[in-house]
Amino acid sequence: MTSNVQLSETISPSHQKSHPTAEKEEVDYMQRAQWLRAALLGANDGLVTVASLMMGVGSLKEDVKAMLLVGFAGLVAGACSMAIGEFVSVCTQRDIETAQMKRAIENKLSLSAVDEQEEEEKKERLPNPGQAAVASALAFSVGAAMPLLAAVFIVNHKVRMMVVAVVATIALLVFGVTGAVLGKTSVVKSSVRVVIGGWIAMAVTFGLTKFIGSQAMEM
Repeated sequence: MTSNVQLSETISPSHQKSHPTAEKEEVDYMQRAQWLRAALLGANDGLVTVASLMMGVGSLKEDVKAMLLVGFAGLVAGACSMAIGEFVSVCTQRDIETAQMKRAIENKLSLSAVDEQEEEEKKERLPNPGQAAVASALAFSVGAAMPLLAAVFIVNHKVRMMVVAVVATIALLVFGVTGAVLGKTSVVKSSVRVVIGGWIAMAVTFGLTKFIGSQAMEM
């Protein structure tokens, strides 16, 4: 009896110390990746689309109203397109994963308590189409609003073009760092990837806009 009491007293402090850590919840980065992907995709698309359109139109016509009009139209159309596209895409993904789960359950004659718990956890981790659509549309609007707000208060045309380009670069860098921090990945790799990818997309869009616009003006 005495040894049992002493043994319980010796292990009880360590048990108490390890108990809080056992109750500590771990972050589900797979679940976070669903809305994080949609948000970063929307923000990058909004920024790159509107900034490149504004610079393309600005290179053809030194009119701030034309730039803002094109930018605002790109914001509205892009946000709606991103929301609908993301909703349809995630719905398809959810339907495929749900069907796969049903087939897996049908192949088992009976589910144990552990199996049922695993199935419930899988259902909770299914992608949410509405959440992805809202996150994507809001993120696109935020990204698209940055070059618009940067250009609206500047009178000089050349300065306005430079400010839009600088703001776009800084915003791309911020998006890359934010995604890396929230996803616990490499900050340098994510930032470089987002900035370079964004600049390539803006350069292509800017070049095509300027080329098509100049050809149309000559006709």
